[in-house]
Amino acid sequence: MLDYSQEADRYDASRGGEPRAAAAAEAVLGLLPTGTATLLDVACGTGLVTRRLAAREGLRVTGVDAAYRMARLASERVPGAIVLGDSRRLPFPDDSFDAVTTVWLLHLLSGPDETSSVVAECARVLRPGGVYVTTVDKAASHDVRSDIDAVLAPRPVRPAVDRVEAVDAYAAEHGLAPTGRARFRGHGQGRSPRSTVDDLRRGWFTQIPPDGPLAARFAERLAALPDQDVARPDPHFGLRAYRKRGRGRFLR
Repeated sequence: MLDYSQEADRYDASRGGEPRAAAAAEAVLGLLPTGTATLLDVACGTGLVTRRLAAREGLRVTGVDAAYRMARLASERVPGAIVLGDSRRLPFPDDSFDAVTTVWLLHLLSGPDETSSVVAECARVLRPGGVYVTTVDKAASHDVRSDIDAVLAPRPVRPAVDRVEAVDAYAAEHGLAPTGRARFRGHGQGRSPRSTVDDLRRGWFTQIPPDGPLAARFAERLAALPDQDVARPDPHFGLRAYRKRGRGRFLR
């Protein structure tokens, strides 16, 4: 996995920046029940999405991230609202928030047990009737059927822990029932052959050692593609919303 404290300074520019954050925040907000007053953004990163969520009138947003440098940048964007903390052991009491979000987190986790534990924590701090919103199928979203995807198709991949069927199961285990879905465009995240080679060399593809022969073979094939600096189509990411069982005060 990438070191996200080291990645912090280049994170936004390499992942679509403000347009992608705006699309993500708009999609998340569209899944919240009427009357949502408090929201916890888990693994808030640099706070680019968190800041846009916090701009919603009447919504008080708290962000939490385990990477110090990420949390520091987020605190500059949303002053007084960012906490350093582990998504597996959230530093908040039970039933604290009307909504909880994990945007681009679950796909990073090590396996089903860790993913289930994070969903359990999100459910724990969520009030009855509140909504948990998360991205799903992150890796699959990046396959836009381009020539780059054809080159990368034989690469080794680990089983996705954030596939929607798995997340549905984690949610059900922890008292969360499906209540909505949305999609949004990952602005600026369409890959070019040259940028994909750069990603190989910095360990973005976690099952391919960046200095090994397999990375070299993929880099050679990518270098042979046309239009080396032309980005292929942007991915579209999926969101799922789950409501915590129990009597709540929310309207829809």
